[in-house]
Amino acid sequence: MRTANLSDRLVLVAGEHALDVERASAGRFAADPAAVFDRWAEFVEWAGTVDVESHADAVAFAPADLKAPSPRPRQIIAVGLNYADHARESGLAIPSHPVVFTKFASAVTGPDADVRLPGDTVDWEVELVVVIGAGGRSIPVDEARERIAGYTVGQDLSERTVQWRGEPAQFSMGKSFEGFAPTGPVVVTLDEFDDPDRLSLTTTIVSADGTESRVQDGSTAELIFPIADLISRLSHTVELLPGDLVFTGTPPGVGAGMKPPRFLVDGDTLITEIGGIGRITQRFHA
Repeated sequence: MRTANLSDRLVLVAGEHALDVERASAGRFAADPAAVFDRWAEFVEWAGTVDVESHADAVAFAPADLKAPSPRPRQIIAVGLNYADHARESGLAIPSHPVVFTKFASAVTGPDADVRLPGDTVDWEVELVVVIGAGGRSIPVDEARERIAGYTVGQDLSERTVQWRGEPAQFSMGKSFEGFAPTGPVVVTLDEFDDPDRLSLTTTIVSADGTESRVQDGSTAELIFPIADLISRLSHTVELLPGDLVFTGTPPGVGAGMKPPRFLVDGDTLITEIGGIGRITQRFHA
């Protein structure tokens, strides 16, 4: 199942068509995309009876009209250094416990967005983002998948100068400028994947002159802390709430790790894609 936020309304998506959930369910589920996560199990059961592609009310939609699929998460939890090669390119030790910080919720934006560059050291980080369904506390590893609504694509954009300013570093501040948490285009339930633990992740930069550079190319099979383990670990400290977002870490290829370092500049377009989910696009402006 694929759900999305189409012009601030919850929809089911199949191919190039979308079905408005409030109308199709005769009001059983609200149009608000954020509200569905509190009733996720009930919603999934209902959605399993619906064939979007053959439904009379399904309509074609423009991808540019999609917005953040979980538009008002109460918590955004992000995990750093969750790929060994990224830890090495950062010059940091491979962690024995998850390195956790937050991105503030005001940074959330949709899958197709214009982002203002607040400085000259803005970096990219493709990330698989877990959208929480039932959530909870102290979740056993073997029950973690049941508490997840699905996966979506995210970029953990980072202003590196701000991130590393002072001692201790200001991770959350450097990663929470306006538009620095783009997500989308859809939430995909785990049953849709052949192997939900082995998804490809790529980041491509298209410069203003049209030059394309593939800067990240990884797989979630390389996660140090796999998704179920990560969700369980987090839940033993934090109560995971419906609609929360968990950014799970980035593979190598970030700009700060290049020699010389490379950062996003005015006119760049960032294309981020995860296999089985889709792509998101951000355009950057001074």
